[in-house]
Amino acid sequence: MADACNSRSLSWLVKPCRPDPRREIIALTPLDIIHHLRPSSAAPIASLPDDLLLECLSRVPTSSLPVLPLVCRRFSLLIDSPAFLRVRRSHGRLRRTLHALSLSDLGRLSSASLSADSSLDASWDLFSTSSGAVSLEVFEGSFSFAHARVAVLGRAIYIIGRGATLRYDTWTGAVSPRAPTIFPRKKFAAAAIGGKIYVAGGAARTSAVEEYDPVANAWRVVAEAPKQRYGCVGAASGGVFYIAGGLRVGGGGTGVEAGRLDAHICAGSMDAYHVDAGAWVRGRPAAGAGSAAAVPGGWCVVGACGSGPYVYVVASHAVELSFWRWEGKVRRGGGGEWTRLLPPPVPARLGLGGAVRFSCAAVGEEKVVALVQVSVGCSGHGGARWGSDNLAVEGALLVYDIRSGEWSRGPDLPTRLRRAAVVCVEF
Repeated sequence: MADACNSRSLSWLVKPCRPDPRREIIALTPLDIIHHLRPSSAAPIASLPDDLLLECLSRVPTSSLPVLPLVCRRFSLLIDSPAFLRVRRSHGRLRRTLHALSLSDLGRLSSASLSADSSLDASWDLFSTSSGAVSLEVFEGSFSFAHARVAVLGRAIYIIGRGATLRYDTWTGAVSPRAPTIFPRKKFAAAAIGGKIYVAGGAARTSAVEEYDPVANAWRVVAEAPKQRYGCVGAASGGVFYIAGGLRVGGGGTGVEAGRLDAHICAGSMDAYHVDAGAWVRGRPAAGAGSAAAVPGGWCVVGACGSGPYVYVVASHAVELSFWRWEGKVRRGGGGEWTRLLPPPVPARLGLGGAVRFSCAAVGEEKVVALVQVSVGCSGHGGARWGSDNLAVEGALLVYDIRSGEWSRGPDLPTRLRRAAVVCVEF
């Protein structure tokens, strides 16, 4: 019997009766450990530092982005910051949309959007809602948006006129007033760099360069331009604000010939202000006094935009158009290189009488778009008027592929948008 009791054949019965310390640990620890490690209160996502919070926000789907600025002011500021676009671009989530805006003197803002991630062969989506109506009573003194300039900061498009500024939210369609420039301006240069807006030119009594801070909603003078320009355009590249073309106001020199020469040089030249350094970039003597560059051949700048390290310029000479690329990278001793590119294929009917208006925008580093509009005199046969004796009759969208070096025709602007400007919004 003893042998039978000690038999190994009963070991299977004995083992379950023995305490297993490992099983006790496994059975007893889960609730105790979880209760011990669980914090007293869950930390909200808003407690994260900015860099980690940007990583989280940048992964939000595009369809959910419009509601994020409503969460808190911090979310709104981070989403509007250049850092948000950089992080979102690094994750391959960045989307680009072209926006064309037109503001009437009665305060009605009309806009149209077009996806820029495709081949730009779709049709424009037109918007003109009650949220786009601006009460003109909010502005003090005289103002005008007849020759306004536009600049993009995050999801918002700023429309800067003479004595008035508007902020257009591309996600909600809401329009709100913002602080006007210190000096009233008309036909001036404007560009966005590093989350701020810079303007120059277009003022009769000053050559001041102004900087706009959207957080403080305030303008301040940061520099004095080498030339006092009127009718100029702006571009940004590599942290440099370019002021191109236009006529010189109160120019130098004496005599009629000196004035003509000065106006000729100014119309084809560019001044360059390095934002971080707070200094003007000097070019070769051929560019003119104080200028960074001048388009070869005496062309007049009529449109410009920055893309990557380059500035792309549309220039005119009589009835002929040309297209140029300027290497925006600052070199020792100034200078740089111009490259002449294939000119834009402007339809022949746009060059027959009237004034042609250009609005240029870059779509990342892949494309440059030029919105071409022409104004001709009204014939008086039932033609509608638009603020003056001129009527814009065409809005052609021309697309330049930087990689292939070829132009193509995009969808024409809707007929309801006149005197429009085009910009590219990334989100």
